[in-house]
Amino acid sequence: MRDFVSRTVVVTGAGSGIGRSLAKQFAAKGAFMAISDIDQGAVNETADQIAAAGGRVHAAVLDVSDRAAVYRYAEQVNTEFERVDVVINNAGVTVNQRIDDLSYDDFEWVMNINFWGVVHGTKAFLPFLKQAPEAYIVNISSLFGLLAYPTQGAYNASKFAVRGFTEALRYELADTNILPICVHPGGIDTNILRHARFHQSDDGSRDHAQAIKEFNRMARTTPDGAAEQIVRAIMKGNRRLLIGTDARVFDLVQRLFPGSYDRMVSFLLKQKFFRSRL
Repeated sequence: MRDFVSRTVVVTGAGSGIGRSLAKQFAAKGAFMAISDIDQGAVNETADQIAAAGGRVHAAVLDVSDRAAVYRYAEQVNTEFERVDVVINNAGVTVNQRIDDLSYDDFEWVMNINFWGVVHGTKAFLPFLKQAPEAYIVNISSLFGLLAYPTQGAYNASKFAVRGFTEALRYELADTNILPICVHPGGIDTNILRHARFHQSDDGSRDHAQAIKEFNRMARTTPDGAAEQIVRAIMKGNRRLLIGTDARVFDLVQRLFPGSYDRMVSFLLKQKFFRSRL
């Protein structure tokens, strides 16, 4: 897809981070934007920024874990714009906790948003995407959808699931007009950890503020930079996208050493020289 003028692009989790950057970049390319977020103030702020720049935008408060609400939203978007060309299932959350102490409430919260939100967004919009001459489903997984990490068991489970779901979907839609793309961002400078249900970090610390500081130091890619790469991936018809040096390095590590990458990742992350270059 080389031209987004008058195409309808749907972005969930558009109130901040990658979602907001995607919404603004597609709007700047002439796309009609259907954006949503659980935070009404945040999604309205994104909508105001798009409208101020002359873009056409439909903003909605949406809980992607609510199947019925997502299906109603898909109908509303199709009714307003009379077409859907790109759906980006971006909304996501995390919880920091060891699996033995992880509550079912926290586990289900992560899975309901990160995995079921992707499933709902995909299945609700598929009938409309099939009517477009060329369409894309972009599901945001993670570096942690490629390798596991301590205190991220629930997040790992959800993002590995997104990867498997998207890759299976790609097989099934191979002879159609729709290309599913799986995106694996590494450390992106967003508010995901700030908004996390934080119990403890990978080293056992219970200092949320320190964990955020460490994450921000490691997160070298900006939301705008990540969004630019996603836009390019759609334009090129890429099937898989790794964002960030950390994603590319650790993807290679887990492919070369599938049975022992956990020890190698732990070792590499302890090396200050290595960490400073991620």
